[in-house]
Amino acid sequence: MIARLRKMWSQRPATMAAIFLLVASAGVLGAVRLTSRPPAVATAEVKRGEYLDSLPVRGEVKALRSVTIAAPPEVGDLQVIKIATDGVEIKKGDAIVEFDKTRTEQDLAQYKSALKSAQAEIDQARAQARLTEEEDVTAVMKARYEVETAKLEASKQEIVSAIEGAKARLKVTDAEQKLRESEQKQKADRAINKAAIDGKTQGREKALFDVRRAGHSLTQMVLRSPADGMITLVQLWRGPGVQAAFKPGDRAWPGAPIAELPDMSTIRVFARADETERGRLQTGQLVTVQLDAIPDRPFTGRISQISAIATMDFSSGWPFPRNFNVEIALDQSDSRLRPGMTSQVTIIVDRVANAITIPAQSAFQKSGRTLAYVLRGTKFEERAIEVGRRSGDRILVARGLNAGERVALQDPSEKP
Repeated sequence: MIARLRKMWSQRPATMAAIFLLVASAGVLGAVRLTSRPPAVATAEVKRGEYLDSLPVRGEVKALRSVTIAAPPEVGDLQVIKIATDGVEIKKGDAIVEFDKTRTEQDLAQYKSALKSAQAEIDQARAQARLTEEEDVTAVMKARYEVETAKLEASKQEIVSAIEGAKARLKVTDAEQKLRESEQKQKADRAINKAAIDGKTQGREKALFDVRRAGHSLTQMVLRSPADGMITLVQLWRGPGVQAAFKPGDRAWPGAPIAELPDMSTIRVFARADETERGRLQTGQLVTVQLDAIPDRPFTGRISQISAIATMDFSSGWPFPRNFNVEIALDQSDSRLRPGMTSQVTIIVDRVANAITIPAQSAFQKSGRTLAYVLRGTKFEERAIEVGRRSGDRILVARGLNAGERVALQDPSEKP
C-alpha cells in the first residue's frame, strides 16, 4: 500500500498534494465545529415586556337568582320514576320530575275510607242522641205529671184523715225528687251525647284533612316547570367526595331539592381565595376565565364582590381551609354557559411595564441564593439573580439578567 502511494506521488505529485490538503482541511473544520457546539441543555430567552402578576384559582358558574324545585314536604315515601336531563331547555308546564304515585294513591283510598267511617259514626251518635233525648223528655214529662197528680191528692188533706194527708205530702216530695232526677239525667245525657258527637266530628275532621293532604300530595307527584328556562339538577352529597343528582329509582326525602331553574341574566363565576391572598384582591380587578366545558373560548370579567369574612371551604380536604368568596361578573355571554360549570380563573393583581422575565424553571435555589445559568458561547455562566415577583410560570427578575440573554431550563451542573 505504501509502495503504491509512493508510485502515485512520483507520477502525480500535484494531485496527491491537493488530496492531502483537502483531508487536512476537513479534519480541522470538524474539530472546530466539535469544540463550538453548544451543550445539550434547553434554554429560554430573557424577555423584556409587560409582566402580569396574577393569582390562579378555581371557579364555578352560578346564578344569583334561581327557582328551586323541591320534593313535596308532606309525603313520606318518594321514589323518582322520571326526571329531566340536566341542562335541557324546558317550557313552562313541562314535567321536571315524576314520583311513584302508588303509595300516595293507597293512602288516599285509606283516608277516604276512614272519612266515610267517621261520618257514619257521627250519624250513629246523633241518632243515639236523638233517641236518648226523646226518652229523657218522656221521663221528665211523666215525672211532672206525677208531681201534679201528687199535689192534687195532697190538696184533699182537709177532707181526709191526717194520715192520708201525710201520705199525700210524701208522694208529692217523692214525685218532685223523681222530676229533679229526670231533669238532671236529661242534662247529663245531652252533655254526654254532645261530647260523643264532638269526638266523632274531630275524627272526621282529621280524616278529611288526611284526604285533602293526600289529594294535594297526589297532585305534586309530578313537578312542573313554573317558567321557561334551562333546568339544572342539584348535586347532592352522597358520601365522602361524591356528589350526584337524583336519578330514576332513587328515593327522595320530603322537601329535598331536586332541580333549579336559574335566571340566566344573573350568571356569575364564583371562586374562593385563600386568606393569605385576600390583601392583594380588590373589586374591579381584571379576570380571565377559561371554562373547562367551553375550551374554545376564553372569557374576561372583573371582580364584582368579595365576601367580608372568611368561611370554611367544605369542598376541600381536611383540615377544611378558611377562605373568601370572590364573585366575578363576565363581560361576555354565551348560550353554552350553564350553572355548575367549572373553570380556571386568573385574577390580574398587578401589571408591571418594561419588566425582565424568565420562566420559573430557570431559577435555582442553591446555598440560600437564587441562581440562573446564562449561556456564554458554548458554556453556562452561573449568575445570582434577585427575584422581584413570582406569578404562575413566570418570574420577574429585579437584578442580574439582561434582555436577550438565554438561560438554562435545567441545572447544567447536574450530571444526567
